[in-house]
Amino acid sequence: MRRPVLTRHEFERRRQQMADLQRYVAEQEQSFHLLHAALQAFVDRYTALLGPLYLELDALESQLHAASLYLAEALRRNGLEAPLPTPPRATALPQVPRLPESAPLPQQPEGGGVVEIEPPSLKQLYRRAAMRLHPDLAPNESQRRQREQAMMDANRAYAEGNRFLLERLLLDAGEDPLKVTGSNGDAVLEWLRRSELAVQGRLRVVQAHLISLQAHPMHQLMQAIEGAEGRGLAPFEIMQSRLRTQISQRRQELYIGQRLQPESELAVAFLTQRVERLGASAC
Repeated sequence: MRRPVLTRHEFERRRQQMADLQRYVAEQEQSFHLLHAALQAFVDRYTALLGPLYLELDALESQLHAASLYLAEALRRNGLEAPLPTPPRATALPQVPRLPESAPLPQQPEGGGVVEIEPPSLKQLYRRAAMRLHPDLAPNESQRRQREQAMMDANRAYAEGNRFLLERLLLDAGEDPLKVTGSNGDAVLEWLRRSELAVQGRLRVVQAHLISLQAHPMHQLMQAIEGAEGRGLAPFEIMQSRLRTQISQRRQELYIGQRLQPESELAVAFLTQRVERLGASAC
């Protein structure tokens, strides 16, 4: 009997190793999902408390930009040099990255493991090749020529007692490996290789996303805020207060900008100060 490419013992050993790796991948995925849920809850809280204030601030910045642009264009029409304001950037509310879905593992060969039976004789292989490769079964002329060449190879292999070539011709033609070699070891080995690569690849993806989530700015902010709240502080109230102060400042700035005369020196000073502030905030 032909020596199997994969023994049952080796198959069980590698399948157990893969199962252990799959359990570890599942543990890593669970760690990601737990951290993701905690971070998403924090982001929802952050958005609920600060989101409306950021939206109000963005709306004021947009109105300020329109007023500033009007002043700059009017000043330039009057022959005065005036800096053109750049459009303000809208505040991007935080998003928590998700873990991609895993692809299913390759389908395991029939039987669930290594199967070995008495392989067919050389004569049986030749007869099977004659039925599988006969030129009259070709659907077109191109395949007919291929089959004619394959049958010539099969005839030569039978005449020379070349079992390996007959097996290869049949396997290439799609014959069941178990009926050709008496073992499905080749198919099982290939399934093992592909499955192992898939599980290892999934582990790399999960670990990369877990590291990315741990390094996410919102995760660092969550840890800082939870630490401050644990000491009895109220960091969100401080952040809200700062945003309300900025909103009040922008309202005053907008009030002034909408009432400045475009030919005045105050208009140039107003534009210069706004351009400098936007430049500093972009850094």
